[in-house]
Amino acid sequence: MNIPALFAEIHASLPNVNTGRVADYIPELSKIDPTKFGVHATTVDGRQFSYGDAAEGFSIQSIAKVLSLTMAYQRLDQNLWKRVGVEPSGTPFNSLIQLEADRGIPRNPMMNAGALVVCDVLLDYLAEPQRELLAFVRSISQDGTINYNEAVAASERANSDRHRALIEFMRSFGNIDNDTDRILNFYCHLCSLEMNCAQVSATFLFLANHGRSPLSGQQIVTGGMSKRINAIMQLTGFYDEAGEFSYRVGLPGKSGVGGGIVAVLPGNYAITVWSPPLNPKGNSEFGMAFLEEFTTRVGGSVF
Repeated sequence: MNIPALFAEIHASLPNVNTGRVADYIPELSKIDPTKFGVHATTVDGRQFSYGDAAEGFSIQSIAKVLSLTMAYQRLDQNLWKRVGVEPSGTPFNSLIQLEADRGIPRNPMMNAGALVVCDVLLDYLAEPQRELLAFVRSISQDGTINYNEAVAASERANSDRHRALIEFMRSFGNIDNDTDRILNFYCHLCSLEMNCAQVSATFLFLANHGRSPLSGQQIVTGGMSKRINAIMQLTGFYDEAGEFSYRVGLPGKSGVGGGIVAVLPGNYAITVWSPPLNPKGNSEFGMAFLEEFTTRVGGSVF
């Protein structure tokens, strides 16, 4: 099968008008060209397939939550789940609603409250959190050019009142240990990681290979941990649209409001699509449509 030709064919079959909207609640993200579209797939045996703007960097935003989760899981193992759950939320990514009923324990690490707890956990283990996170990402991707977009980090930080509220609310239940500003600074840098589709696919390849990076040969997490991270992505990677993504695409995946989506077929490949306009649930409109058609055409799914 000619994969690049298939990418082009599926892209051409998408609607002429993208009804999604570029995220504007983070001002720096509103500057993104809404016509951008890229896709890149990397297989566990080293094959790579690209189309469109796959080499152009973008802010991966919440896709990075999987990476901070991986670092925290490495350090705490099963004890991590005392601080954050693994259940679907059924609520928007920035919701405070369930924290009252759940006494400050976020439903999962993919929603904002859960990712903030993960950042709080990592601050207990990382002397230089931004530097060590970046070193981790560069190591598993085997790409030393990956960096933060400082303009996006500053824009995130200037519009982080809701994040601050989440932190202080969870602190009132005893589920936050570190200084709020340190957590916010780390979290905003996490979300500002700038990568292109090829780099994201390379970074996530360990989750398609039982926790081992085919690029470096490094065992990032155990096979059991890899299975559980994939399960968390499957159940919670798209917030209150996780069921829709599973139904349409059938792969574990994670979205970000920068317009990126990464999905993994264990034992086979990691694929990343970037299209900035988002649907009302905050997921890439064309990204979801593309991946639905791709998995339908190639027959790859975990189901």
